[in-house]
Amino acid sequence: MTRVPFHLVEFSPWPLTGSLGAMFLTMGLTSWFHHQKVLTLMLGVLLILMTMLQWWRDIIRESTFQGFHTMKVSMGMRMGMILFITSEICFFFAFFWAYFHSSLAPNTEIGASWPPVYVYPLNPFQVPLLNTAILLASGVTVTWAHHSLLIGNHKESIHSMMLTITLGAYFTVLQAQEYLETSFSISDSVYGSTFFVATGFHGLHVIIGTLFLMVCLVRIIYYHFSINHHFGFEAAAWYWHFVDVVWLFLYTCIYWWGS
Repeated sequence: MTRVPFHLVEFSPWPLTGSLGAMFLTMGLTSWFHHQKVLTLMLGVLLILMTMLQWWRDIIRESTFQGFHTMKVSMGMRMGMILFITSEICFFFAFFWAYFHSSLAPNTEIGASWPPVYVYPLNPFQVPLLNTAILLASGVTVTWAHHSLLIGNHKESIHSMMLTITLGAYFTVLQAQEYLETSFSISDSVYGSTFFVATGFHGLHVIIGTLFLMVCLVRIIYYHFSINHHFGFEAAAWYWHFVDVVWLFLYTCIYWWGS
């Protein structure tokens, strides 16, 4: 087969199964919220997980073994990742907009104060500050992993990636414990809604980023990345740094200033 400078994708069933999984997941969440039934939800999660595994397998085969990801294709993927992160910035911008719209001029329904009356915010110098240190440390370790890949140090890249994944998982555990101990819920006025939606979606991004890094760790172990060809890892590192920066804004605006 003659190589071409642009990206040719093969016929694949995974976009269809991924769309069906997303549909069943949405329907399942609605059914779970209103009727406490989880069958459709579990079907949607299973479909998405299977689609992820099969689709990632195909992409790894195309890039690592078939050589389809040429420099031209890699540049297209870089631009796609940049546009994706840009869309994520807009996604979180909406949450910050809602937060500041409600906090800078609180109305009488919430007591004309921020935080609202009878809402006791979390102490920003306890678990949130620890989580900030954890994510900053994970940004250092993922940069260490990238540097190790660039100089061909296989052992250090594995160790630094394992450390990054551990820090990401630790962050998730601490945030889950924090949610269990809060004195307010998502239904406690606009404060609870904006707090849990913004920090909850960030927590979801941390989980996704951790899975992203776990896939990269497996690929590093199996020597899928070289000194000059490792965009799969670079995309994960870009995403992880984006998650770190969003958390810094969340900590400063919601946890510290908002308290």
